[in-house]
Amino acid sequence: MANSSDIKKIALETIALESDSIKNLSKVIDDDFVKIVETLYRSKGKIILTGIGKSAIICMKISATLNSTGTKSSFLHLGDAFHGDLGVIDKNDIIICMSKSGESEEIKKLSNYLKLNKNILIGISCNDNSLLKDISDMFILTEIEKEACHNNLAPSTSSSCHLAIGDAIAMSLQYIKGFTPDDFGNFHPSGNLGKKLNLKAADLIDKNRTPNVSKESKIDEIINEISSKMYGATAVISNNEIIGIITDGDIRRVLEKKADIYNLKASDIMSSNPKVININSRAIDSLNIMKENNISQLLVLDNSNKYVGIVHFLDLIKEGING
Repeated sequence: MANSSDIKKIALETIALESDSIKNLSKVIDDDFVKIVETLYRSKGKIILTGIGKSAIICMKISATLNSTGTKSSFLHLGDAFHGDLGVIDKNDIIICMSKSGESEEIKKLSNYLKLNKNILIGISCNDNSLLKDISDMFILTEIEKEACHNNLAPSTSSSCHLAIGDAIAMSLQYIKGFTPDDFGNFHPSGNLGKKLNLKAADLIDKNRTPNVSKESKIDEIINEISSKMYGATAVISNNEIIGIITDGDIRRVLEKKADIYNLKASDIMSSNPKVININSRAIDSLNIMKENNISQLLVLDNSNKYVGIVHFLDLIKEGING
């Protein structure tokens, strides 16, 4: 059995080899790559990802990434394609075929089928002298020095490079399509990611618990409002507009100064220009504002800029929104 130093050595060599190979892909991000992305963007059909073995698994992941970022895509296992699954390919679809060697009987059969249907074929392979390159309308060479496998056999470096180039295509398409976080949220309604993208400030506030005092309010009223509403803060309102915020921290600082607190008014204690957020803003945006400003509460405004509640840092934590 290998000792711990051998295991660490192999692991580090694997990471170094794969990362170096991915860095070398920068040379294929050229005008031909741009043409491929623009062709995919203009397509009136969907993008079909196909391959065999480990390449098929990478294709499945890239197809899922395309779908989640606004580009319609389907995965077609190249081995199953000639047993009825070719029916998934429509007239205007573009096919991306991934293969380390670029050589297989299935690739040759695929070429014959696509020629009849006049579909565009984009090949991605580690072999610059392959059948896949010869039959492709467009081609990306993912050249590697060797696989990370110590026998130079198991797809590892090649798979990492294919995954990286697929993500590069998907992210380029996402950008030129103007795909927004809200669009992304529509495709991810469930789970923690769904909450981050879809949960709004409106979902966190309690409209029956909106602590507020006037600028003339005295310390006992302020403390009662903060304590009873349990947000650790209260808005200061004048003429139906927010003019400040008082937190329990502000109260503690006043007490530490041993001032004549009973003659103080809210306007003497408050912090002006408090941080606010619109009721329709995402909960994750509330968290980001709190982190940037090192605060625990945000005052929430409706679309008419009326104060409607408070979002507290703990409300976000309870919902699993923590970064």
